[in-house]
Amino acid sequence: MAKTTKKKNKISIFDVVNLIAMILVGLIMLMPILNLVAKAFSSEGNVIAGKVLFWPLGFQTGTIKYVLTTPEFGTSFLVTVTVTITGTIGAMLLTVMAAYPLSKPHLIGRKFFLYIFVFIMLFSAGMVPNYILFRTLHLTNTIFALIFSGMFSSFNLFLIKNYFETLPEVIEEAARIDGASNMRIFFSVVLPMSTPVLATVTLYYAVAYWSNYFAGVMYITDANLKPLQQYMFDLVTQATSLQDSSGNFGDVNQAMNVSGENIRAATIVVSTVPILCVYPFLQKYFVKGITIGSVKG
Repeated sequence: MAKTTKKKNKISIFDVVNLIAMILVGLIMLMPILNLVAKAFSSEGNVIAGKVLFWPLGFQTGTIKYVLTTPEFGTSFLVTVTVTITGTIGAMLLTVMAAYPLSKPHLIGRKFFLYIFVFIMLFSAGMVPNYILFRTLHLTNTIFALIFSGMFSSFNLFLIKNYFETLPEVIEEAARIDGASNMRIFFSVVLPMSTPVLATVTLYYAVAYWSNYFAGVMYITDANLKPLQQYMFDLVTQATSLQDSSGNFGDVNQAMNVSGENIRAATIVVSTVPILCVYPFLQKYFVKGITIGSVKG
């Protein structure tokens, strides 16, 4: 028995090679992020000279202050937070309430609806028809354009549907025998058992809304409704100017450390950090949700 246990615990050469390979891949993916953070906190001269790699040289916070204190930043940040929270909640409700009936084999017309969702996952109407639709519905230059543009994903629908199909049917039957309605079973039985896939898809929707730059370009011209990503893009394109429209940096040291390269790095860091803070809370569900929800169906 002891020999068998010792043999099972033995680390193979494949495990070592696999571990080394994963560490190298992780470092390669981490390097660009470290380079951006280093540039965001480095002095202008060191950045322009190409001396900054993975550690700040001439540490300063003027660039970050410049990005955060630009007058339009607060408005754009609030718009993006509102759109992300509202859109993610709406998208999750819409997706799970469509996925649940589609996970039932006895649903009338189930194959027909599945074919429709597969079709729209592979083909889309295109940019011009979408714009015409939103303009006809008078949604352009409204926050609803940013919310509705990303409220449904067929890919996420199939992830949740496949996960629902793995749940034991006997649990729902027991609840039905106890007198629970379909809606009660859905909200009180099915959803609590589906936490991994719901957390995974919630993260997908939240990241998509937070990073959605194209919707703002397509449907928004009002400066007060620009999402954060669109505002950040405008800020980067104007990075050749070392001062904002008010002509005030706060102090001379800050003005000396703000350059186009610094701003490009700082804008990416500032726009990425908030959504990164969400990931640790959902990470424990992520792997289980994506694997279970994608292998059946």
